[in-house]
Amino acid sequence: MPVTRVATVDDAPAVTALLQANREALAPWEPTREDAWFTLENQRTVLETSLAAYAQGTMVPLVILDGDEVIGRLNLNGITRGALQSAAIGYWVSSAHQGRGFATRAVADAVALAFGDLGLHRLQAETLLHNTASQQVLLRNGFRPFGVAPSYLKIAGSWQDHVLFHLLGTE
Repeated sequence: MPVTRVATVDDAPAVTALLQANREALAPWEPTREDAWFTLENQRTVLETSLAAYAQGTMVPLVILDGDEVIGRLNLNGITRGALQSAAIGYWVSSAHQGRGFATRAVADAVALAFGDLGLHRLQAETLLHNTASQQVLLRNGFRPFGVAPSYLKIAGSWQDHVLFHLLGTE
């Protein structure tokens, strides 16, 4: 049974509550966020923008579910067609639901969608060097590391190195 579905604007209250409850837990893994990020108005705007990109075919915004309860987010970002046929994947799960396989199953759902209905050839993901939990989620789903990008993203207020992972649909 899938643990993801396409997000809707109606998910904004649940996503907002999760972000507020998990603000400190997510802080080491995310860009520095202003207080406005954690408001219902902003999360509604984020979802509206994501759904517009989904309609254009450039991303797929998903929510991660435990039954009917929203417990996290997963995005297929930067969908590129033509010769590349690729996307990047990013995800998070609430602290209360970590270590229970939800992220692994959500990534599996996204992989099936990417290589099935979307017909993509390649997925990429990046993790901080010390984010072993996320690396294990990717490895369990067949992703392989292929390099380290120095100062790749500004996370928790500083430019940090990331391990790059990829998965090919033909593997």
